[in-house]
Amino acid sequence: MEDAFIGRQPIFDRNIKVYAYELLYRNGFVNYAVIDDDDAASGTVLINLLLEMGLDNLVGQHKAFCNFTRGFLLQEKDLSFAADRLVVEVLEDVEAEESIVAAVRGYSERGHMIALDDFVYREELRPLVELADLIKIDIMELGMEKVAEQVRALNAIKPLKLLAEKVETKEEFKQCLDLGFDYFQGYFFSKPVVVTGKKMPPARLAMLQLMSELQSADVSMERIEEIILADINLSVKLLRQVNSSYFNFISEVTSIKQAIVRVGLQHIRTWASVLMMGSVSDKPDEIMTMALVRGKMCELLALQQKMPDETSYFTVGLFSLLESILDTPMDKILAELPLSEDINKALLAGEGSMGTVLNCVMNYELADWEAVNSCDISQDSIVATYWKAVAWAERVKDGMD
Repeated sequence: MEDAFIGRQPIFDRNIKVYAYELLYRNGFVNYAVIDDDDAASGTVLINLLLEMGLDNLVGQHKAFCNFTRGFLLQEKDLSFAADRLVVEVLEDVEAEESIVAAVRGYSERGHMIALDDFVYREELRPLVELADLIKIDIMELGMEKVAEQVRALNAIKPLKLLAEKVETKEEFKQCLDLGFDYFQGYFFSKPVVVTGKKMPPARLAMLQLMSELQSADVSMERIEEIILADINLSVKLLRQVNSSYFNFISEVTSIKQAIVRVGLQHIRTWASVLMMGSVSDKPDEIMTMALVRGKMCELLALQQKMPDETSYFTVGLFSLLESILDTPMDKILAELPLSEDINKALLAGEGSMGTVLNCVMNYELADWEAVNSCDISQDSIVATYWKAVAWAERVKDGMD
């Protein structure tokens, strides 16, 4: 998998405690940006932050300041799921056009803090100031005399939080404190640090979106269709499987909506899980097969024992090998997946009824019959379940090809 890069620079409060982090575009292990497309750079930072590395991994419980270009603002992405921590930082070259003001207002109404970056006040920018919560002022660029003028002008408009950028010395820090600045950023405190993580292929990003929606109690068929249609790889794979001999429909299925209706949400859940596992191309096929067999065995055993929600047992079995497949500790993987607490406990500690069934399946794989017998499931039943699961896994893999 590709490496994902992001620059991270802390923002401090008046007590020199970390208040937030500014996240900056980086395209390698270098502490500067090589940017050909500003809009794409903004999008890359947000993808790396929200989907690749995760808010918690990058900023903990702090806020994340991210640059929003004019073009990116006009796309009006719905990022409300991270609104309490994602700060929309409007870049200095963005003018207060009517469409921009409307877009910024939309982000504000959805709960985002609005910051204006490298800001120098002009009367025509007043609409943006009136929407802002925080103003960032480059003290190196302006000099302290002009900085003081800016502070007075801004304070006359509305109460605002002020952040001093490029604070290089202790003396500058003290001067900014005296002017009433709330937050500080610069080499006096800390230089940006480049953070890296493993970047998931685009298809897997769509898979996480799809799985998140499928886990929702009020799952929307329209939203499922929208996510699949947005990724040509998903669309092709779904239509190919639905028209395979696995389903053997009389007439060909030609649309995503028709496919979802024909196979039903439960199969879509299974299909999404299997596709996500299969998107890892650098692992032996046998690991994928084992994951499928485990998942189906757990589901079948749950059905035999009349356990509720057998699909969750399938998920537990399927995902029990994620640690080996992704080369990442299970707790970090689960932090990024929208799974229930019961599933997480089963995978992390083998707890609950799902954990008991998973342990039974794993002990069968090890031929630990003493442990298997303690599951209160007959050996004959477990063996029969295993071969059913193997046959199912082979059919599913054939349908996914």
